[in-house]
Amino acid sequence: MMNFLLVLSIIGILTSTMYALLVTIGAVRLARRRRALPPSSFAPPVSLLKPLHGSEPELEAHLESFFEQDYPEFEVIFCARSDQDPGLEIARRVAARYPKIRSRFLCSGNPPYANAKAWSLERMQSAAAHRFFVVSDSDVSVTPGYLRAVIAPFVDVRVGMVTCLYRGVGGSFWSRLEAVGMSIEMSAGVLVAEMLEGMKFALGPTMVVRRDCLEGAGGFRALGPYHADDFMLGNMIAASGHEVVLSTHTIDHHVLNSSFLPSALHQIRWMKSTRFSRPKGHFGTALTFSMPYGLLAAGAAVALHRPLVGGLLLFWSWASRVTLGALVGRLVVEEPTWVRSALLYPLRDLLGAGYWVASYVSNQVRWRGEGYKLLRDGFMRNEPQPAEREPKAVLTA
Repeated sequence: MMNFLLVLSIIGILTSTMYALLVTIGAVRLARRRRALPPSSFAPPVSLLKPLHGSEPELEAHLESFFEQDYPEFEVIFCARSDQDPGLEIARRVAARYPKIRSRFLCSGNPPYANAKAWSLERMQSAAAHRFFVVSDSDVSVTPGYLRAVIAPFVDVRVGMVTCLYRGVGGSFWSRLEAVGMSIEMSAGVLVAEMLEGMKFALGPTMVVRRDCLEGAGGFRALGPYHADDFMLGNMIAASGHEVVLSTHTIDHHVLNSSFLPSALHQIRWMKSTRFSRPKGHFGTALTFSMPYGLLAAGAAVALHRPLVGGLLLFWSWASRVTLGALVGRLVVEEPTWVRSALLYPLRDLLGAGYWVASYVSNQVRWRGEGYKLLRDGFMRNEPQPAEREPKAVLTA
């Protein structure tokens, strides 16, 4: 039995190492593309669409970063379910400081389908004045060059959608671990997917789309029955014959979970979403983790009286994760604290494997304080009965 476990763990270490090599190639490709990117003067008017759901830490500062754009013409449209939503009140306060920027505030009411965010986006789509839509979550902040960077690829008429990677930003120990998952684990998976099959999905913190491409794919209403609206929107745009481009620009995604349990439930919800949207890819994620196999190898080798072999295999697993974390953190998402993130990544890798296992335990999630049941092909339906308890603080529009 111990021999079998040792062989199994060595196979896992080898597959995770090969995955790390693929990530390295993808990281170098993106870094070269970033360096070779020429300045762009393409800057058509755009509509910024900001779904909101309640108040969040630092929400005012995050929203203000979108008003500070170095861009000739844009409007900002906010939408919440209720006119009394605290997030909408904060947005009004921020917008009042920028009277020269056109701002609108909408109330969507109760959604006619499961995904309330898609309903807010549909309302904003109808109110938007321009032909380029920039959708971003409420828990992200951006630099003044953000709009120019994410709009630039649309100079190519074949491009129908642009999305970008993001750096996780956290304050507490557990929020930093979750942030490492965003910066390194998420980015690594996106790099490999883009390299092997092209971009056929989007990332929720930034989704930029042409109005005509969106309408040709069914509009935001088509996202209504799905949980992973970002994945589905990119998938529909790609399926309609338009290119989805991964921008070289990176934004900050702020982690709102400060303790273990809400952070774990939030990340398990993400993984459950991937499990139902991309079941084969999610199952294959088991081959990308390294630390669980390293620990298994160490335990099996010690039981077989080969402690040196076990120690070397465990060290290899740890070193490969630290190296991968440093590469992606420094070269891809350009994290200012990339050394700390690299050192935290082995622990995040181990926790990620646990979250992956937990994603198969049930098909129920909580999102925006409401219960849902995830269904085949990424669909979801409202489930009034209690599911996993996830505090409102972790929810984004």
